[in-house]
Order: sequence, then C-alpha cells, then structure tokens
Amino acid sequence: MRWLAVFALAVGGFGIGTTEFVAMGLLPDIATSLRVTEPIAGHVISAYALGVVVGAPVIASLTARMPRKTLLLGLITVFTLGNLASVLAPSYGTLMAARFVSGIPHGAFFGVAALVAAHLMGPKNRAKAVAHVMTGLTIATVLGVPMASFLGQHFGWRSAFGLVVVVGGLTLTALWHWLPDLRSMHVTSPLTELGALRRPQVWLALLIGMVGFGGMFAVYTYVATTLTDVSGLSRGLVPVALMVFGLGMVVGNLVGGRLADVSVILGLYGSITSLGVVLALFVWAAHNPWTAMGGLFLIGASGSAIAPALQTRLMDVAHGAQTLAAALNHSALNIANAAGAWIGGLVIAAGYGYTAPAASGAVLAAAGLVVLTISVLLQRLTAGRRTS
Repeated sequence: MRWLAVFALAVGGFGIGTTEFVAMGLLPDIATSLRVTEPIAGHVISAYALGVVVGAPVIASLTARMPRKTLLLGLITVFTLGNLASVLAPSYGTLMAARFVSGIPHGAFFGVAALVAAHLMGPKNRAKAVAHVMTGLTIATVLGVPMASFLGQHFGWRSAFGLVVVVGGLTLTALWHWLPDLRSMHVTSPLTELGALRRPQVWLALLIGMVGFGGMFAVYTYVATTLTDVSGLSRGLVPVALMVFGLGMVVGNLVGGRLADVSVILGLYGSITSLGVVLALFVWAAHNPWTAMGGLFLIGASGSAIAPALQTRLMDVAHGAQTLAAALNHSALNIANAAGAWIGGLVIAAGYGYTAPAASGAVLAAAGLVVLTISVLLQRLTAGRRTS
C-alpha cells in the first residue's frame, strides 16, 4: 500500500509539473485569445512562480498542526480549482489571478509529499522516496507538457489546463483511497516551523538551490533558439530535444535519490560539479545538433540530481521544522528559475550569443559549490564546539 501512496503523490507531482511548464509553449495562443502582447502574456508564468514563492512558507507554517493527509487533499483541491479557473478565465486579469492561485499549493505540496514519502519508506530510503515523488514532475517534462501542448495547439490553450484539472481529480481520488491516515506522523506548530528561519544551515541550503540550480534554467529558457540558430536543428525537432532534456531529468532524479541515500553531502558535491562541467562543455557542444542533444540530456540529468539531495539536506538541517524547510526548497528552485533566465537574458543582450547562458550557468554552479563548502565547514565547526 505504501508504494501506491507514493505513486499517488507522484501523480500529483506530474500534474503540478505539467501546469508549471506548459504555459511557456502556449504564450502566443494565450496572447492572441486574450488580446494582449506576448510579453504581457508571459506575466502569467511569473504569476504562477510568485504563487509558489509566497504559498510555500505561508501554508507550511500556518498548517503545521493539520493532519498530513488532510493537508495534502486540501492542497490538491486548491491546485485543481486554480487550474479550473484558468480554463474558465474570461480575461487576462482573471487568468493572472487563477495562475497565482494554482501556484500557491506547489511548494507546500512537494514539501509535505517529500516528508510523507520519507516517513512511509523509512529512514534508509528517504532520498529515494523524495526522488520517487519528484519523478512525477520530471516525467511531466517528457509526457505531460508535450501532451498538454498538443491539446493546446489543436483545441485551444484552455484544453491544456483542462488536462491538468483531470490529473488533479485523479490525484485527489488516489490520495483519498491509497494514502493512510498518517496518525503516527509528527506534527509541529507554526512557531516551531518558523523557527527553521533562525537556522543558518537552512538559509545556506536554500542558497545552494537558488545559485547552483540556476545554470540549468539559464540554458533551458533559451534552448529553442540555441538549438535552431546555433546547433542548426530544424524547428520541428525542438520538441524532440526537449523530450531528451526531460528524459535526462527523469534519470538524474532517480540516480540523485540513490546517491543521496548513500551520502547527502557527496551527492550534492557530485551533482553540482557535474552540472558545472556539463554546462561548460555545452558552450562547445551546442554547435553540433548531435552533441547538443547529448549535452541537453546531461544538463537535465545533472541538474535534476541536485533536487533529492537538496530536499534531504533541508530535512536534516531543519530538525523539528521540516515542513517549512522542505516547502521552501521549491521557493528556492523557482527563484533559481527566475534568476537563471534573467542572467541568461543579460548575457545574450550583451552580445555574447546563445551559448553564453551555458557559460554563465557554469559560473553559477561553481558559486553553488562555494556555498555548499561554507555550509559543510560551518557544520563541522559547530560540531567541534559541541564536542569540546
């Protein structure tokens, strides 16, 4: 039964991953339908990300005493209703509000789902359990986003969000039937959860995600133009390249979970270092369609391998405030998304070309390693003081 419960959580992750990324490919359709420019329509993506950043800490702290199953059902209900509102939105303003509401449960769901999965699978399989939940999100990049994009292009952009509503309904049903009551799972209080923000190691772990993970998004944001203008790939094969990237994310997420169960710190060092090296090589690899495809797979794999280890690291350093820390991880990753895209845009606008985001991403990965090293040294120093 516990595997069915983890599977139900992964289905929820699949729906969230689909709705997070699908709007990027449907912006022209949304803009035309709602009679706004494409840059203005792009604000619906920002509205979702803002919902994630705001919702994660607020929900995690205010619902600290709530039973975990009840909380997860509530989060998926809000997520499903937000996407239903996106389907029915009559104007640009209402769509912006609907996307913001859809994003609010995102971080809290993944944070609580990670803790629930780790509880169900036992202490020796914590990172693996987290990775299985995150697999839903990574599979969304391979199957969910292309499927929703196809529906959106052929039946209107609203049908893409309609698919997410269906997935949300399936998740609700699966969680209701397969997730146990979790009465033995520890709950805290709002003050205890907010106490995580007083721990330097929590902030350092979040900073690792904000900085080290940004390089992947620096490349991903501009990947379509990079592939056509630099690699010489035909526009019709870009979706295939994105699926290759998504497959890399699936593989990296599962491998990263296994590595983190052996050693969280070594898993972080290995994944962030791999991401930096692959991004640096992509500056050269991007000039050939075949090496570009291989590079995208490796960027997706190494970047995605960071997430399970980082989530587990936050669970360790937060002590009794794990829910807030786990939820904040997804706020940090969304900040990395925005920062990576912004930095990538800056170097392109400065005239350095479409391979420059990969180079800047490698620098971000190196900065992530610096923050990780500071975190480890501080932990050793603190442990040494306690034993002396």
